[in-house]
Amino acid sequence: MAPVLTPEASAQETRLWAIDKLILAYFGCCMILILGWWSQIQYASALFASHLAGAAMVVYQVRRPNRTTWFFRHWYPLLYVAACYKETALFIPAIRHTELDGWLAKLDFSIWGANPTVALERIQSPVLTEYLQWVYTLFVPMVLLPAFLLWRRRRYADFQYFAFLVALGYLVSYVGYLMVPARGPRFLLARLQHIPLQGLWLFDGMQRVLDHLESVHYDCFPSGHTELTILAWWSTRPFGPRLFWLSFAYTLSIIFATVYLRYHYTVDLLAGVVVAAILLAATPAIYRKWK
Repeated sequence: MAPVLTPEASAQETRLWAIDKLILAYFGCCMILILGWWSQIQYASALFASHLAGAAMVVYQVRRPNRTTWFFRHWYPLLYVAACYKETALFIPAIRHTELDGWLAKLDFSIWGANPTVALERIQSPVLTEYLQWVYTLFVPMVLLPAFLLWRRRRYADFQYFAFLVALGYLVSYVGYLMVPARGPRFLLARLQHIPLQGLWLFDGMQRVLDHLESVHYDCFPSGHTELTILAWWSTRPFGPRLFWLSFAYTLSIIFATVYLRYHYTVDLLAGVVVAAILLAATPAIYRKWK
């Protein structure tokens, strides 16, 4: 694990952590993309400047420790990775000029002999829809739960590793979105659905909020909800069997919810499981090398 940086030692810590190297490398790749598609990407100059400023802030906090360094270095990836997600909505249409929803839907149909989101109408109910929308909406808090627990217990070395694992998981999924741009069956297959999704109380409001936050994104393949939830579930092992199995139940629920709520194709879920398995196996070695 990484060396533990306590508040007292933060004034002397001036080395890049593994998470810093990961974020800076991703920012560098994004800046290359912006330069390569400058005329096609909206707000290219602002995006380039924001990446440059974000990288400069990381380097400054590393090289010039101050009273904010302790908190910043542990938690800044949360904001940076979220910003990276938002910008994919600008990168993908400008760079790819295509959507692969039809290809993913055909793969699904070849596997199941039907469109899964349409077939699931047979078990659709307001109670189930409301429950699964709550599960889907709580995705980010559940992924971050191990981080909060590690922080509360002052297990800072474990916290740093978990931050690296989750950030790597998110950034890998963004690369997948660029390689296989798709918006999801709720757009492509809307004309084939016979029954609209209906919840009990807060379903419509939660869905509208998520639609607003996600805007027009190509974020299906791989399923980040599947991948990141598996990473978070596996990371709950140190906290005892009760939390581990509760997290496992949540993981199964959200994987099912992604298809039931028409956000994902089943091949997206398979890709998310495969990516999560690869990261769980490979990240310890990557982390040891990068730290």
